[in-house]
Amino acid sequence: MKIFGAGALALLCSCAAPAVAGWTSLFNGKDLDGWVANGSAVWKVEDGVIAGGQDGDPKRAGTLATKAMYQDFELSLEFLIDEHGKYNSGIYIRNDPGSTGQATYQINIGRGAAGEYCGGVVLRKPKGIEWLAKGDEKDEIRKPLAWNSMRVLAQGAHLVVDLNGVRIVDVVDPAPPARNLQKGVISLQTYGAEGHAGFVKFRNLKIREL
Repeated sequence: MKIFGAGALALLCSCAAPAVAGWTSLFNGKDLDGWVANGSAVWKVEDGVIAGGQDGDPKRAGTLATKAMYQDFELSLEFLIDEHGKYNSGIYIRNDPGSTGQATYQINIGRGAAGEYCGGVVLRKPKGIEWLAKGDEKDEIRKPLAWNSMRVLAQGAHLVVDLNGVRIVDVVDPAPPARNLQKGVISLQTYGAEGHAGFVKFRNLKIREL
């Protein structure tokens, strides 16, 4: 168990009840201004939310990335994802601009029953992936086919994730590569897992730099 000092505890508490000051909206609810699509996935605005998916072709995959770059921050958003097998999405933080892949950490969005732990922190390794933390491992907090709130706190190698107001991850990467701690874009990802052309939606995206 990690023990943190008063300063770190104050920072963690701010994740649960952030002040309005210092927050910047990442989505205007009208169009994708401030974002860049990479790859073949289809991203659009529908009914005031960002919708991403395969548009009927499961081979479509890619990211929607912020134009701005961030290093240490608190991110708040809501998501709704298709309910099908291992179909999943995620948030690549501190990612490489223009990339369709993962450069540093991914905050996963998926179904725990399918081994795609929602809110889990994923590391990309040469021979696959490694879970730094599994988040909502038993899929007890995520609401299927409904809007879910997520907060991500990234400060150096310390990562905190809240799902629907419940703290599911509080972890420090014990040996982070230098690149994982450097500034990068925030990328939303989608691909046709298991040959399924699905969807993921996002709304109320905002960020506070630390």
